Amino acid sequence: MTVPTKILLDESDIPTHWYNIIPDLPAPPPPVLHPGTMEPVGPGDLAPLFPMDLILQEVSQDSYIEIPEAVRDIYRLWRPTPLYRAHRLEREIDTPARIYYKYEGGSPAGSHKPNTAVAQAYYNAQAGVRKLTTETGAGQWGSALALACKMFGLECEVWQVAASFDQKPYRGSMMRTWGATIHSSPSEVTNAGQAIRAKDPDSTGSLGVAISEAVEVAATNEDVNYSLGSVLNHVLLHQTVIGQEAAAQLAKVDETPDVIIGCTGGGSNFSGLSYPFLREKLAGNINPTIRAVEPAACPTITRGEYRYDFGDTIGMTPLIKMHTLGHGFVPDPIHAGGLRYHGMSPLVSHIVELGLMEAVAIGQVECFEAALQFARTEGIIPAPEPTHAIAGALREAAECRESGEEKVILIALCGHGHFDMAAYDTFLSGELHDYEYPSEAIAAALAEVPVVA
Repeated sequence: MTVPTKILLDESDIPTHWYNIIPDLPAPPPPVLHPGTMEPVGPGDLAPLFPMDLILQEVSQDSYIEIPEAVRDIYRLWRPTPLYRAHRLEREIDTPARIYYKYEGGSPAGSHKPNTAVAQAYYNAQAGVRKLTTETGAGQWGSALALACKMFGLECEVWQVAASFDQKPYRGSMMRTWGATIHSSPSEVTNAGQAIRAKDPDSTGSLGVAISEAVEVAATNEDVNYSLGSVLNHVLLHQTVIGQEAAAQLAKVDETPDVIIGCTGGGSNFSGLSYPFLREKLAGNINPTIRAVEPAACPTITRGEYRYDFGDTIGMTPLIKMHTLGHGFVPDPIHAGGLRYHGMSPLVSHIVELGLMEAVAIGQVECFEAALQFARTEGIIPAPEPTHAIAGALREAAECRESGEEKVILIALCGHGHFDMAAYDTFLSGELHDYEYPSEAIAAALAEVPVVA
């Protein structure tokens, strides 16, 4: 059959439930620990930061959780998102592989992030919360939460990693347009930010530092909650609308993915695409390779250790077992700002440890080379983050060209790069270089990680 360029669904096909993979795994993920008692945290430990509905989703053993109609109604502004067949890219690279990409850049914020931002704002509004605080790297998450808060009448305060705050000023403009307050992190408005700046006045920041600042403000104000754009189970849960739609779209053209590839920083878009397919893999219905691609400058899975660590730099969060480079790790200010996090989602980490997924690290020069090839064939200029997935797909497609295999490759194109053109200018001028974090620096950061028996 002739496969169209765009494979579309109707608004009535928006999933009615989020999919929770935890009950289908062969072993449960390790518990989250209280750093004082080293005992598993309970709902009361998380209540100062999150509404109870999200806490219950975080630990849920239900395979499916119904999406509130108020959330689905807002989803209709951009969902279902299109699945594209990359015909032009396939011809350009002369591969027998068939490449599909699920494009999330058509949301109002330009990425996949509103899938969970809208849900989190809804549950917080239902709980009577006045304001949400959060961190953001490249600004996609901060933009999404600013939008979601405005839709549910909440205030929004964002700490953006300093490197991205300077590189991407118009992300800040977007957040302010939707009514958010934004700070460059580390800032002078929190104790955590002041402590970091005292040690390093020129700090370029990190997601871990920004998390510390946002958590501090939420934890010290009763009517303020914290909202996280990746890493936690409930965030990954909300993103599974991506993979559910993609499965339905591939079924329309009678295709089954052989390889599923997504970029990973905290793990949300990668999980959102892959978990519905992993469900089918666990059931024995399909057997795709599922591959996470991370930046070589922040190689959490491929060079980090799987152990308990803090989710933030200061050490205010509970201890979660994940692949980590150490909570004190501050990565190089690469342009893929949304991937500059010291840890990986504990659920993604657990699934990697179970041998159900794999990971590779790719340098940013190769990623931007892939981005140009993609933009000049498919037309969409990708954000720096999903260029890692595109680079991974091109590697796989090249292997198919050599072997003659007609694999079906599915990737997550989680956002557009319209706010990232300075990064493209840097690449096009020849000033973009690869950076591989020194082993001794990683070892030093890991030496500060708590030892949990």
